[in-house]
Amino acid sequence: MPVTTSKTTRFNIPRLSPTGGTILQELAGIGLQSHHPEHYKTFYYNQTLDHFNYRPESYLTFRQRYVINFKYWGGANASAPIFAYLGAEAPLNEGVPAIGFLTDNAVRFNALLVSIEHRYYGKSIPFGSREEALKNASTLGYFNSAQALADYAEILIHVKKKYQAEDSPVIVVGGSYGGMLASWFRLKYPHVALGALASSAPILYFDNITSQYGYFSIVTKDFREASETCYQTIRDSWSEIDKVASQLDGLSTLSKKFKTCNPLKRASELKNYLESIYASAAQYNRPPRYPVTVVCGGIDGEAFGSDILSKLFAGVVAYYGGNRSCYVNAPTNLSETTVGWSWQDIKLILRRFGSNIIFSNGLRDPYSSGGVLENISDSIVAVHTVNGSHCLDILPANKSSDPDWLVKQRKIEVEIIEEWIANYYADHKALKI
Repeated sequence: MPVTTSKTTRFNIPRLSPTGGTILQELAGIGLQSHHPEHYKTFYYNQTLDHFNYRPESYLTFRQRYVINFKYWGGANASAPIFAYLGAEAPLNEGVPAIGFLTDNAVRFNALLVSIEHRYYGKSIPFGSREEALKNASTLGYFNSAQALADYAEILIHVKKKYQAEDSPVIVVGGSYGGMLASWFRLKYPHVALGALASSAPILYFDNITSQYGYFSIVTKDFREASETCYQTIRDSWSEIDKVASQLDGLSTLSKKFKTCNPLKRASELKNYLESIYASAAQYNRPPRYPVTVVCGGIDGEAFGSDILSKLFAGVVAYYGGNRSCYVNAPTNLSETTVGWSWQDIKLILRRFGSNIIFSNGLRDPYSSGGVLENISDSIVAVHTVNGSHCLDILPANKSSDPDWLVKQRKIEVEIIEEWIANYYADHKALKI
């Protein structure tokens, strides 16, 4: 796989995330244009720690945060629908602004918008503090997707009862890991959710199902389509880095060349860093910025005759949108998302599916290699675009920059959801006759 190192033993795949973290959000202004905090009201639910066992500690509770936007709701008397965003591996205040699909379509559906924070993130922490919650395997044992799904079910049932909305159909929406949760929720709790929109959900990314090279084969494809010259430069760079590193004071030379925050101790530090940049650029290669094109623009834009390492560094600078004081091994405090995801990533399991699920993907997203790309049945449908990236369809619409294929993809998804809700209302009416 030419865009990765040939000797990589642990691939630096970015975590599942709709937006790609702080840097990409800042550069793209994701979500800010459609987020109005004044329309959201915050609530806390006394959530059960353990939904599946009957030990004394199972009955402990913790405060789980959820927010509701009432602005567009047609009301319980009209059985107006509920759109529920299932929070993933981040605090709720990071996820809600980014999921524009909800607010963009709330008026059309007269929908109540409910967003629920995933346990162990943000303000939804069991055992009183993050330190206690992440203390050992016993406290971490309650940190898994099965418990999270049960949390969502309890809160949605509570919300429907609280607002006399028992007849309002629920559509759950999630992106990336949250998309996996949305699809599993529809399977596990079909009496709670009428349907699910699972965006960029790599539910097939498991051993013996998807090739371990599937992710980076798409990264390579994305870069090669952007620029053959860029692709070749990156391909040749891995051996060049090893060559320089093997020389006397070679690591010092590399450290100066890439303005590392601390002196490199081994060449793999630099190669892992570059891999993560290329992977993130491909995963979130969306309009209007298109990070792969930006990185390749930096690499290809270096003066004729520049050495390979100078070209690589120009690509790094371009990725970050300008010069920084240092790069590579910057001292960082691990975020709760990073710590939490490292535990969750090994706990995910594959499940079977029922009905009323949309699996949406963009084929430029490396995680699409583990996504559902073909219809499973009439009501479990795959919607994908050749040029789409990770979770792009559920991010806020931008009339000035959204390409026609993205507008069309969202239109198809909305029409499918409309059909689900129309059928629900028809069945509900028939039962009352």
